[in-house]
Amino acid sequence: MLKKVAAINDLSGVGRCSLTVAIPILSALKVQCCPFPTAILSSQTDYPEFTFLDFTKEMDEYRNVWKRLHIDVDCIYSGFLGSIEQIEIVSNFIKETNTSLVVVDPVMGDNGSLYSTFTEEMCYKIKDLVKHSTLITPNLTEACILTKKEYHHNYSRLELINIAKDLSNLGPLNVVITGIVEGDNILNLAYNKSSDEAYFTSVKYNNRSYSGTGDIFTSIICGLLTNNYDLNFAVETATKFIYKTINYTSQFNTDRNDGVMFEMFLGDLISL
Repeated sequence: MLKKVAAINDLSGVGRCSLTVAIPILSALKVQCCPFPTAILSSQTDYPEFTFLDFTKEMDEYRNVWKRLHIDVDCIYSGFLGSIEQIEIVSNFIKETNTSLVVVDPVMGDNGSLYSTFTEEMCYKIKDLVKHSTLITPNLTEACILTKKEYHHNYSRLELINIAKDLSNLGPLNVVITGIVEGDNILNLAYNKSSDEAYFTSVKYNNRSYSGTGDIFTSIICGLLTNNYDLNFAVETATKFIYKTINYTSQFNTDRNDGVMFEMFLGDLISL
């Protein structure tokens, strides 16, 4: 029987991100994706125009129906949460669900700045959500926000490991810090609190940026960990997959908001 992942995120009709990528990627990794939507959009929010249907009012009853149906999940995976109320709903869902794997992507900002929709109070609530996680996957900006460190690009590897340790002291056993630029390379750092081991993956940085790559990255890690793969293997697999999809997509004159053409490489994940 396939394991189940409750994927809590928004759904965009256009723009490869959030549930639009989580569903096919988790399916390719032989995991049943159970979508738990937070909002429904015509197109993701970086497009110049989009419709937005806030699902917050439905989320509690959505969760309650699953509870009455005795739906058990093997993993909870949360991504972008747009309000304090949504963060609290997800926190309560985690607390009342009997699962040993909780993956939180603490989506708050990038390039040293908070997203415009985020407030200091929401950051505090995300920090509380992180306490209930098994694994978190912040980018460097979010790692600095959570640990109250100054954001810059000149952290040494030892300093990065110490930031990961500070993050693990908030609650999660495993931490993956993504998108760390080091010279001509881009790094991802995995830290395991139980073994006190840190593992860096590195690929060439091609200076191209596309929407949704963080969602793809975390979805791959989530699916592999749900099926009991090693964290370092999961991070390395996700890193190589993102690198390959960005290199392929960059050959075409596409809108960065449309994301990467990950569909061309789903076979790589199916074969695992």
